[in-house]
Amino acid sequence: MEIDRAVKESNNTRLQTKYNNAVYVIQRAFALYSFEEVAFSFNGGKDSTVLLHLLRAGYFLHNEKANSSSKNQINFKLNCPIRTIYFESPSAFPEINTFTYETASTYDLEMEIIRLDFKSGLEALLREKPIKAIFLGTRIGDPNAVGQEQFSPSSTGWPPFMRVNPILDWSYRDVWAFLLTCKVKYCSLYDEGYTSIGSIHDTVPNALLCINDLSKSKENFKPAYLLQDGRLERAGRAKKISPIPEGVLRNGLNSADPHLSSTLTASIITVGDEILFGTVEDKLGPTLCRKLHSIGWVVTRISLVRNDIDSVAEEVAQQKSNTDMVFMFGGVGPLHSDVTLAGVAKAFGVRLAPDEEFEEHLNHLLGDEFTGDRNEMAMLPEGITELLHHEMLPVPLIKCQNVISLSATNVTELDKQWDCLLELTTANEPLVLLAPFVSKHLRTTLSDVKSAQTLSKFRLEFPDLFIGCYRESRTGPLIISFVGKDATRIDMVVQRLYREFHSSAFSEVKRG
Repeated sequence: MEIDRAVKESNNTRLQTKYNNAVYVIQRAFALYSFEEVAFSFNGGKDSTVLLHLLRAGYFLHNEKANSSSKNQINFKLNCPIRTIYFESPSAFPEINTFTYETASTYDLEMEIIRLDFKSGLEALLREKPIKAIFLGTRIGDPNAVGQEQFSPSSTGWPPFMRVNPILDWSYRDVWAFLLTCKVKYCSLYDEGYTSIGSIHDTVPNALLCINDLSKSKENFKPAYLLQDGRLERAGRAKKISPIPEGVLRNGLNSADPHLSSTLTASIITVGDEILFGTVEDKLGPTLCRKLHSIGWVVTRISLVRNDIDSVAEEVAQQKSNTDMVFMFGGVGPLHSDVTLAGVAKAFGVRLAPDEEFEEHLNHLLGDEFTGDRNEMAMLPEGITELLHHEMLPVPLIKCQNVISLSATNVTELDKQWDCLLELTTANEPLVLLAPFVSKHLRTTLSDVKSAQTLSKFRLEFPDLFIGCYRESRTGPLIISFVGKDATRIDMVVQRLYREFHSSAFSEVKRG
C-alpha cells in the first residue's frame, strides 16, 4: 500500500512514530466496530486529508491480517469505501468544495452530504444510519479539542457516538511532513498561503507567509508548509474585537459622560511563597503596571498567591473572568514549587499535556539537561495554549486564552519580554494598543481635611480621570495625582484646583 510504504521508507523517525500510533488507533476502532458502524468526517482541510489517507492505510493493514490475497490488496490501493460525512456550507471556499468532491470520486468515498448545522445534521444521520463511531481530524490546539482523548464519547446533549481522534497528538509540522512524504493531493488554497481554512468570511492567507515584492501589485504568498512556527497556523483567521460591555471600567467612575473612552483591563498575579515570607521584594508587578498604562490599559488588581495549585487556580479563575487579560509571574519550571501552569489548567478545567513545539524549544535551550523532572516543563494546558515566539526570546511566552505567563525574574528580563510582546502584537493580538495614559502629580502642604471636599467634587465633575492622593511619609506633603487619556482634561482640573486655592500652594512632581 503506497501510504504505508512511503512513510516506512522515509528517514523521518518522528513521522513514523506518529503514523504507527495513528494507524494503531484506526485498527483498534475497526476491531471494536463493524465497518458499517463507522464513519469519517471529511471537510477538505489538511487535517482531514491526512486522516483520509491514514484510514486507507489502516483499513488496508486491517484487511491484510484477515485476508492476504493480492487482489484485495491491489484494489484497496485506490478504493476506500468508508461512509463519509461532508457538511456542505454556502460560506465554504469553492476550492474546498471542488477538492472534496474530487477526492470522494478518486477514492470511492460513500459521501453523505449534510446541509444542516453540525449537531442537527448528525442527529438526522444517526437516526437513519447505524453509526456508532466517527473518525475526526481533531488535533490538540483546535478549539474543540479540550478534554478529548483518542477515543472520546460525544458531549452531553449531543447524539451518542464515539469520537475517534487518530491524529490528536499531531502537530502542524507532522501534518505537512505526512502530506509531503506521501505526495498526496491537498486543497490548492494551501499553496496560496492559507494555513487554517474556515469560511470565506473569516479566513485570509497567513500574513507570515507574504512575499514582499514591490514590483507586483498583487500580494503573493509562500505555501502553507513553509510556515516556520506551527503555533501560528490560525493567524490567517480573521479576529473580531468584542465590544466592551456596559459597566466595564472606564478611566475612573462608570458613567455615560461623553468625555469617557472605553479601555481594557488587566490583572497581575504573582506566584511565590518567597515574596509572602518577605524573603524577596516584588518589583515586577509595579513595573508591569507602568508598561500596561503606557499602552492605555487599566490594571484593576495585583494579587500574590502561594505556590499551591488550588490557590493559583482559584485566583486565575476569578481574574480571567473579571479582566480582559491576566499576566502571571513565577512558578514556571521543574521545581516542586513551580505550579503555575497546573493551576492555570485547573482554572480552565483542562489537563496538562505534552506540547511538542514547546518541548523542542526547551530541548534546544537545555540540551542534555532536559531530562527527568525537566521534561515536565513541556507539559502545558491542553487545547488552550498558544506559544508566543520571538527570535529574541530563548523560549516562547505561554498564552492560555486570556492568561499570559511571563518567565521574567527581574526587571531587565521583563523589559525584554514586554518589548517582544509588543512586537508580536498584530491585528490586535495578543494585546490591543490603546491611547496611553498621561498624568500630572502635584505636591501640596494642604491638609487632607482642607483638600478633601474639593477633590471629591472634582471626582464627580471629571469621571474620566483617576484622582488619587498619597503621602510618602506620615508627616510629608500630600501628593495629588491626576491620570487620564486626555491631557487637556488634566490641565483643566489642575487650573480649577489652582483657582479653588492658590497656585503657590502646589508644586509639580516630575515622574520618570
